Amino acid sequence: MRYMVGVDVGGTFTDITLVDSYSGTINNHKVPSTPDDPSRAIMTGVVQILEMNEIPVTEVRYLAHGTTVATNALIERKGAKTGLLVTDGFRDLLEIGRQTRPSLYDLFKEKPEPVIPGHLRLEVEERLNADGEVHKAFNRGSLINSINKLKDEGVQSIAVCFLFSYLNPKHEKLAVEEIRNIFPEAYVSASHQVVPEFREYSRLSTTAINAYLGPVMQTYMENFQNSVKEVGIPVDPYITQSNGGIISIQESVSNPVRTAVSGPAAGVVAAKNLAELTGYKNMITFDMGGTSADFSLIEDGEPKVSMDREIEGFPARIPMLDIYACGAGGGSIAYLDNGGALKVGPESAGSFPGPAAYDRGGTRPTVTDANVILGRLNPDGILGGRMVLDVDASKQAMEEHICKQTNLTVNEASMGVLSVVNANMARAIRLISVEKGYDPREFTLVSFGGAGGLHCGALARELNIPRVLIPPSPGTFCSLGLLVTDIRSDYVRSSLQVAASESMYMIRQLFEEMEQEGSAMLAKENVEEQNRRFVYGIDMRFKGQNYEITIPVEYKDLLEDSVYKIVERFHEQHERIYGYSNKNGLVEFVNYRLTALGELPKASLEKFEEQDGRKVKPTSFREVYFSEVDKPGYYSTAIFNRDDFVPGDQIKGPAIIEQMDTTILILPRQTMIVDPYRNLLINTFGEEE
Repeated sequence: MRYMVGVDVGGTFTDITLVDSYSGTINNHKVPSTPDDPSRAIMTGVVQILEMNEIPVTEVRYLAHGTTVATNALIERKGAKTGLLVTDGFRDLLEIGRQTRPSLYDLFKEKPEPVIPGHLRLEVEERLNADGEVHKAFNRGSLINSINKLKDEGVQSIAVCFLFSYLNPKHEKLAVEEIRNIFPEAYVSASHQVVPEFREYSRLSTTAINAYLGPVMQTYMENFQNSVKEVGIPVDPYITQSNGGIISIQESVSNPVRTAVSGPAAGVVAAKNLAELTGYKNMITFDMGGTSADFSLIEDGEPKVSMDREIEGFPARIPMLDIYACGAGGGSIAYLDNGGALKVGPESAGSFPGPAAYDRGGTRPTVTDANVILGRLNPDGILGGRMVLDVDASKQAMEEHICKQTNLTVNEASMGVLSVVNANMARAIRLISVEKGYDPREFTLVSFGGAGGLHCGALARELNIPRVLIPPSPGTFCSLGLLVTDIRSDYVRSSLQVAASESMYMIRQLFEEMEQEGSAMLAKENVEEQNRRFVYGIDMRFKGQNYEITIPVEYKDLLEDSVYKIVERFHEQHERIYGYSNKNGLVEFVNYRLTALGELPKASLEKFEEQDGRKVKPTSFREVYFSEVDKPGYYSTAIFNRDDFVPGDQIKGPAIIEQMDTTILILPRQTMIVDPYRNLLINTFGEEE
């Protein structure tokens, strides 16, 4: 067996990447997504790409995919009917939350309804103190009554979250055992297994979401696994997690909340791999598809990870790549609000009916339609000519919904749509960079996704980012990310300790305990010992602060005489993030984090020799409208086929480069060069100094 397959399921298209692990050859394919059952598009695409390359299914040695099943179930509120068992007196904690409004200045914005309604949230007589000691003994009769009530209500899943169980899980374990005895068919999610760390509401919310998604994910994964077996693929598939790693189907069913942003995470992992190859260690990733645009920041070769994110308004206390999404994709719909202002997104036309240009019944103007009208997308066909675009339909949609109400010409309205969507995306990039203390001028914009190539040049110019890097297959880059990642599982323990030498012995014990858990998981995943690696981190804060900073540490740092090094790193990070650090302040250790990594064989990009002095000939010329010049209007623009480029080739804008999975726009006064890995490097302001 020699072939590796990665699949990324998007809102509009499902992308498939096939890699020959012997030769390194990479092939890509796209099929329309099937939102009603994502596995249909996955299996259709996998079978098609194997048939196109005359490869028997029995030659597949590795299959992984990113899934949106958990996210969609939460968005659409199509999770399982779920019950909740909590400590006596804490029934309404899920409703009360943090007593904050979702939007400080929007008095009409409502908090999302809890995924578990009030009548299915039941109390159990038990109570632990803040040190984990028993305050009120466990009442088994109270527990049995609550379980029977939930069973009578017909719940499919039960979440268990008792006070301070992260310090002492004894009562939760008893509850899980009793549920298994009385109600064995129920899916069970206990907080000490999902997120064993302090902050009661975040822990409860994460456990509730996990239970709510569990049965849905279980059904999907069983169907997907059966589909894989039915076509004859001889391996079990892996699933991407929100932390960028992959995990087996069995593990993902136990913790479905960890797959919440699995698709976008794969793209960030692929960008990290590019950072190692190219030497551009600081990157801002820009993934623009048909439905949304996702952004993330990589500093010194490492993606940023967030431990406390919200999913559809609900706190999820799990490690997730710090990805910011906004409703700006090729299918984002343009409209005029009640005040007559032009807006774009977040509503998307999706793959059906899609943009008006797709001729599938769409009648409202989208970002794609604007690019079609301006000549930036090839009207004779995209996806290698498989999809012909209807320019007249795009113009009609723009005239009907925008031009008639504004007196703008079709070209002016189309440029307005692009300006608005670019402004929305520039704002998102500032959120992950400028507002967190990073200067975009020190980063490279890595553009991928089917629509990214048309907007990356303008975004980089807007934010003064010096260069844009576009990988060989940007439209299927996320599916490639699934083939360059590792098995990963994250563990955490909580214990408030003063950052002093006397705390280090206990902290070493906590890390050793987590390392044993990680080793057991990797052994279960058949990872050999020499391919196992562990990464350590400690959440730290000044005493009295409500937020922590995760400081990377090595096991050798966990000695009594090394604590000052850890504290010094904390002060450095605190000063970078907040602009100051009190060197005399009392510092606390809060959470202890361990990541267990199982290194897997990876797809690799082949490096080629650069060739100098070549002059690439365009395949054609097309009239393209530009407003990014002194005199807006149509300009004769050279059209290139990306397959014609080799490393060392250079061109100047304006120009358009077309390939099967995307279209790349090089603006006037920008230049492009092909690097040894066949990446395109666009110099935002002309020749690099």
